Amino acid sequence: MGEKEVKTVEEEKAVRGGGRWLETGSSSHRRLLIYGIVSILAVSGAWLVVATAIDTVSILVEGGGMHLDNLVGHVAPGYEKVEKVFKRNFADGWEREGASITVYHKDRVIVDLQGGYADKASGRKWTQDTRTVVFSTTKAVGAVCVAILVDRGYISYDDKMSKIWPEFAQNGKENITIDWLMSHRAGLAALDMPISIEDANDFDKMSEVIASQKPNWEPGTKSGYHAITYGWIVDQIVRRADPKGRSVGRFFKEEVADVHGIDFHIGLPPSEEHTVSRLSMPSTLHLFREIVHDPRVLIVLAVFNLRPPNSIARRISANPTWFKLEQDVNTFNNPTLHAMEQVAALGITKSRDLARLFSLVQQGKLFSKDLLEKFRAPQVQGIDEVVMTPLPKGHGFLYERHPMGGKKWLVGHPGYGGSTIMMDLDDEITIAYVSNGLKTGMGELTRTYRHLRDAVFECLEKQKNEQSVIIEDAIQAVAA
Repeated sequence: MGEKEVKTVEEEKAVRGGGRWLETGSSSHRRLLIYGIVSILAVSGAWLVVATAIDTVSILVEGGGMHLDNLVGHVAPGYEKVEKVFKRNFADGWEREGASITVYHKDRVIVDLQGGYADKASGRKWTQDTRTVVFSTTKAVGAVCVAILVDRGYISYDDKMSKIWPEFAQNGKENITIDWLMSHRAGLAALDMPISIEDANDFDKMSEVIASQKPNWEPGTKSGYHAITYGWIVDQIVRRADPKGRSVGRFFKEEVADVHGIDFHIGLPPSEEHTVSRLSMPSTLHLFREIVHDPRVLIVLAVFNLRPPNSIARRISANPTWFKLEQDVNTFNNPTLHAMEQVAALGITKSRDLARLFSLVQQGKLFSKDLLEKFRAPQVQGIDEVVMTPLPKGHGFLYERHPMGGKKWLVGHPGYGGSTIMMDLDDEITIAYVSNGLKTGMGELTRTYRHLRDAVFECLEKQKNEQSVIIEDAIQAVAA
């Protein structure tokens, strides 16, 4: 190993001034001040008054909401409320750029809406050709690739990783299973060796780095979100399990995308770069507004920004240094990263293709329904070792509680800024939402997604109730 490669992550931080995992602002002091103010307001019980005031200020300062003059798509009868919510997200200023949502019921599209801007600053409108970086939603696609290999019998979730990768059994990793890797239990969330962009594109280099890495905790004893390393780990699994030795991006393209006509890229061809929407960060005012309307956002931000310097979360933020989401530096708009095969955070797609992909999963067309049944509920619950909040997960997916209550789960994966894919395995509903106007939270904490999701299930429940009444009336009529 050359001299230029022996720097530790701590030395890199000293040189570069450190960083935060998927940092959400360039001034920590400004945001800490915001957190403090909002905490005081929470105690005083002044939320409703403040929310109204912040909304008014937002209208005055940022020009209010957006008139959606390029809405394209349709909703099936009975799902009109979803379109109303979609329009309201723009009108009320929660969607600052562009967005799209597609919903499948079984194999039928019941919602398909899009509009806004692919790049508001340049005036570029969102069109049917617009693709978007969907961040950690990509992890669900990586989970599908591994599930396909498991379903075909090439590997088992119970297999030790060293079975297909002998060099992996170093530094206490000899008992780590593929299941532990996919459910974030392997203790490989943070890497000690600084990773350059060149390293990230070098399979042999990443093999060496991961194989030599000492676990961050005793494998199998905890679960901690592998925010970035998940992508390189899944690539290692796919390449070593696939009889053809293909990368995760090539495997997905040849086995899924090309076969089923799915426009989802794990490594975007440079010739398609012009179709990618530009990601924008929320302003301080928008951030404040998010917190006031949903105090849970404050808790998440505090967790990420108030962690000690030696925490695993801080180590993740420091390496690699070229993953940045700040007010003045957003590397996720970099075409170089768009071309990278990184299945943890760099998938690029459209909502209709994302929804169709997971509709095919629900139909059993990518792997068996018997295997899909194993994904119905999370393997791991409780406090996550990295994010220090509950994060139900398993087999590469994340879970959220069904909005209609009960013990049901939605399975899929949210992405930073709001993009989300979720499946209801009971009613065979698939929801895909993407947006380039990034929000502070993800999944349930993303107001725009949450309201759309809830509207979908409210419409579905209403239809089911109406059908039950019709059936009951028919039975009574026959009995009479």
